[in-house]
Amino acid sequence: MDATKSKSLRETAAHVRLNALKAVVSAGSGHIGGSLSITDILTALYFHQMKVDVKNPKWEGRDRLVLSKGHCSPALYGVLAEKGFFPKEELKDFRQIDSRLSGHVEISVPGVDMSTGSLGQGLSAAVGMALAAGMDKVDYRVYAIMGDGEIEEGQIWEAAMSAGHYKLDNLVAIVDNNNLQIDGQITDVMSPYPIDKKFDSFNWNTIVIDGHDMDQIIDAFDQAEKTKGKPTAIIAKTVKGKGVSFMENVAGWHGKAPDQTQYEAAVSEIEAYLEEVRG
Repeated sequence: MDATKSKSLRETAAHVRLNALKAVVSAGSGHIGGSLSITDILTALYFHQMKVDVKNPKWEGRDRLVLSKGHCSPALYGVLAEKGFFPKEELKDFRQIDSRLSGHVEISVPGVDMSTGSLGQGLSAAVGMALAAGMDKVDYRVYAIMGDGEIEEGQIWEAAMSAGHYKLDNLVAIVDNNNLQIDGQITDVMSPYPIDKKFDSFNWNTIVIDGHDMDQIIDAFDQAEKTKGKPTAIIAKTVKGKGVSFMENVAGWHGKAPDQTQYEAAVSEIEAYLEEVRG
């Protein structure tokens, strides 16, 4: 990927982070830590990798995204608003009783392909979508983003077994490996390590990357597209709360909204980063 494209994606990711923060602060609640850790991946997907049509969100030939860690809706809503699926002004209605932007991802929102909430179910839905593409002879790819705490759920591994068995090479699973879940480090709660070897054992192509390095993210997607006869699992090493220094690697920011002072400090940090990227 050329330097200009990489720079553009990093700028866009910064705007998505601002969108996610705006949504959570407006609601006074929400899951910001894990949203910030997947922002770079979502930005790469929607602004580089995936075939989508903002004017026709239900286009049959579009690529699909299942956010299995559906509580991190601020990141997905933030990227969809930045892409133009709905107005950015709507982010201030996040988690309001009469808003379609609920705390967990809803399929009623333009650009959302699957309602998600209960952890562990998204990969199964993505497997079904990938199977349907073959049965319907439609050329689309399916991406599923899971948390590393989420993969403690047994249903994930049933879905992984199924995907490997059916050789779903149009399926890409992305594990947001920030090493933290609501109760602390995943190694203390229920360690899923070694994650890559577990996917290997189910006949997956496995790639380990820095989940905040745009070049590595795009390269992994390219490798996945070239892989035939098996699905791909991308283990993305990330930082919970990425982009806001006082949130980074702090489990307490799993599901807590910043107050106004913290919000302003976070915005200042991201805006300073934006200026640095712009050079």
